[in-house]
Amino acid sequence: MKIDRTAWLLLVVCVFVMLPFLGLADFNTKGEPREAVVAYSILDSGNWILPTNNGGEMPYKPPFFHWCIAALSLLNGGTVNEFTSRLPSAIALVAMTVWTFVFFARRKSQATGLAAALIAFTTFELHRAGANCRVDMVLTAATVGAIYSLFTWSERDMKGVPWLAILMMSIGTLTKGPVGTIIPCLVAGVYLLLRGVNFFRAFLTLAAWALLSLVLPLAWYVAAYHQGGQEFLDLVMEENFGRMTSTMSYDSCVNPWPYNILTLVAGFVPWTLAVLMVLFVLPYRSYRRSPAADSWKALFGMCRTMPAVNLLSTVAAAVIFVFYCIPQSKRSVYLMPMYPFVAFYVAQLLIYVSRRRISAVRIFGDVMAAIAAALFVCFIAVKLGLVPDSLFGNGRHAAQNVAMMAAIGSLSGVMTWVWVLFSPAAAVAWWAKIRRRTDEKSIVPAISAVVLAIYISMSGAYQPAVLNVKSVKDIAAEIDMATPESEGAIYEFIEGGEFADGDPVHYFEINFYIGDRMSSFYKRRPERGFLLIGDNDAAKYLPMFEDEGYSFEERYVSPRPLLGQPSRVYKFTK
Repeated sequence: MKIDRTAWLLLVVCVFVMLPFLGLADFNTKGEPREAVVAYSILDSGNWILPTNNGGEMPYKPPFFHWCIAALSLLNGGTVNEFTSRLPSAIALVAMTVWTFVFFARRKSQATGLAAALIAFTTFELHRAGANCRVDMVLTAATVGAIYSLFTWSERDMKGVPWLAILMMSIGTLTKGPVGTIIPCLVAGVYLLLRGVNFFRAFLTLAAWALLSLVLPLAWYVAAYHQGGQEFLDLVMEENFGRMTSTMSYDSCVNPWPYNILTLVAGFVPWTLAVLMVLFVLPYRSYRRSPAADSWKALFGMCRTMPAVNLLSTVAAAVIFVFYCIPQSKRSVYLMPMYPFVAFYVAQLLIYVSRRRISAVRIFGDVMAAIAAALFVCFIAVKLGLVPDSLFGNGRHAAQNVAMMAAIGSLSGVMTWVWVLFSPAAAVAWWAKIRRRTDEKSIVPAISAVVLAIYISMSGAYQPAVLNVKSVKDIAAEIDMATPESEGAIYEFIEGGEFADGDPVHYFEINFYIGDRMSSFYKRRPERGFLLIGDNDAAKYLPMFEDEGYSFEERYVSPRPLLGQPSRVYKFTK
């Protein structure tokens, strides 16, 4: 019962920290509107199988994430916006956090489970992904949930059918492809072998669950193939098998394998600092060389006697890390399924150190409280005009940085001040009361509360102010007014998009905010309408189009560059 009450309290805390702020920041990168516009297309066209967007382009990912956005947007009156687009990721993160607590609390201790869940939830990588309109958080939650469920099935001596694991793998595959099934089965397979399960029993059983998990995705793939034909099949092969075998027709996030180490260390901030700080106080001299280091036989023997949940966490972290070292394409978000299992070990480390030298962990809490206080001090300094614009120099991004600072300085309103005051209030509470009352069971939750206060201040006030400066939502509104549908459709031309080998560039933000109205001028060659084009591309290609009989009349000039170019809208006829 105590675990259940704590789980409900954790759920309330996670919801409070995530949901109120999802819609405050406008889309300001290409990734979020690229996914959101697919859901927009689903509701606009009624095609839930293979909707097209950006003028006829197929989505690069399976549709489960977009289905979620579309379904949640239906509850919002059919309107796709920033909040509904990010909500599936937030729900996935919250659900995974609570599941992580319950999973480890029941198998280790409530203190360890709560610490692991809070550490995972407050890592920079997971927290950022939970507030983004990208497929990665939903895939992560489905993958981790499948691993938890397969482990629970193994605890029952592999009896029965793990329907929840099969459902989670189906969701993962429908979110980003077969990797949603492959990784949970790999983790479970290695774990079972290390626990002494017969190879053929483990392989054949997991193969059966994998095949069952592919039934629903296969139904969608068949339906999508009937709509998209060979073009769809080629896209599936390249995005899945081509990406894993490094045979894609274009380079995508190509990095060497050490990149994964760097992103894991960076993504685990602020807890990376906690680990580094407590490493200096570990009693290294009391450790002795393990006999497991002497032979493979001894190693397997240790694996069989190790607590099952510890072995699972070790295997899961190792398998996921090695798996994503294989392809050339590497991104920090690929490693996110590792985070709950790494957080489990970080939680055990901090609790272990707290029992022996809690002052080392409290110092980390002091650092977090100092950051929380400094955040507020910097805000007041900006608010009072004590930070000169000259601080940003005259570089490439100087004007944007000055605008960001001005946006922070202009923050106002009752709720804004409420969110701003969370971080200094947490710092005061830490030093005034919490710090000296913490023990090994409460130290990690106490520090997590300070970190959560920082996130609340960032998400509720500072971050939206900064990111909205980068957004082109205001420009999209002006373009929408300058290009009425009654006078023709709007088209785009981007050299890097039309002639790219894959993953073409589009005006994703503009297209989302004008209602997915934009199509490809180069492919369509329309008789009349409006054309959005950068000045560099215009100088190179408009003369060619004029030779084809087109005439162009300037209609709108963007006040800021779009995709790195000064850009204009022309009205054209042929």
